Amino acid sequence: MPKGTIAIEEAVLDPAGIERHARDAAMYAPGQDIRNHPLTAALLDIHDQRLARMDAEGVEYMLLSLTSPGCQGEADPEEAARVAAESNDWLSKECARNPSRFGAFAAVSMHSGEAAAAELRRAVTELGMKGVMLNDYQTVQDTGKGEKRYFDEPEYRVFWKTVEELDVPVYMHPRYPMACDLEGKGSYAPRKQLLGAAVQFHLDLSFHIYALCSCGIFDEFPKVQVVAGHLGEGIPFNLWRADHWYNKPVKKATRPSKEDYSYYFKHNVSITTSGDFNTAGLKFCIDEIGADRCMFAIDYPYDTVKEGQDWWKSIDLPADQKEAIARRNAIKLFKLPLEL
Repeated sequence: MPKGTIAIEEAVLDPAGIERHARDAAMYAPGQDIRNHPLTAALLDIHDQRLARMDAEGVEYMLLSLTSPGCQGEADPEEAARVAAESNDWLSKECARNPSRFGAFAAVSMHSGEAAAAELRRAVTELGMKGVMLNDYQTVQDTGKGEKRYFDEPEYRVFWKTVEELDVPVYMHPRYPMACDLEGKGSYAPRKQLLGAAVQFHLDLSFHIYALCSCGIFDEFPKVQVVAGHLGEGIPFNLWRADHWYNKPVKKATRPSKEDYSYYFKHNVSITTSGDFNTAGLKFCIDEIGADRCMFAIDYPYDTVKEGQDWWKSIDLPADQKEAIARRNAIKLFKLPLEL
């Protein structure tokens, strides 16, 4: 097809994961038969209606990823590793059926930094995957008070070292809370209206991204590239204040990172438009971090191809910026097999 947009946060579900998806969906869609839900059908489909919608609306290429929470929702390390390996095998084969239209993010279990690095290496070097998708934190225990792991911890340095060596981006994606956080005195238990994309996703994930920016991994591994969807999970709109206080002498003397948040957003973090079709917001982000740090995404099937494309076709940006955000930045960052 003619050159079109490249959408890079687009979800799928492997057929073997339907029961896992139903278990996770029960938290936010109680009482619904998610197995027979239209959304599930859209997640399972790659080469039929998805491709037809891409053709109809002018999407040239999609980077696909296992729908959230994926491996990060598996408390059992062996099960998480199995889900990662099997879904990577499946998705790489699906993309190989039409490599001019589809590429994929790897899934990895983050129970172990070393194991995550090994699976990422396999997915990139043997399966041809373009990067890795991490769904916020790793569930370690999902009963009682629960336990989670964030990836700024020292154990994950081996993972970030491998990311830099392989030269592939890490896409940080939101997830719903663990079930135990929705019960008893959990912060979301009496406030379920906050769950999901409207509020909870960006609140939770922005914490993790701030942690990654401030822990020193980008100083130790300066070539690492991270991607944050939904206009950077709101962080670009807070960068001035975050830097203002992070650069105070008392903070600067003790902080783990050499630079401030804006520095890393201009050198190590890119953002996408996934599910945030906000022209004024995107223009603000361009002013804050530069057009070369912004990329197009839809968040299909949670948002529609038509909605994303209608917005993009109407947006008033300079032609060079629009071309860069729509496709050129993604081709360069992910080394996609497409013409610039």
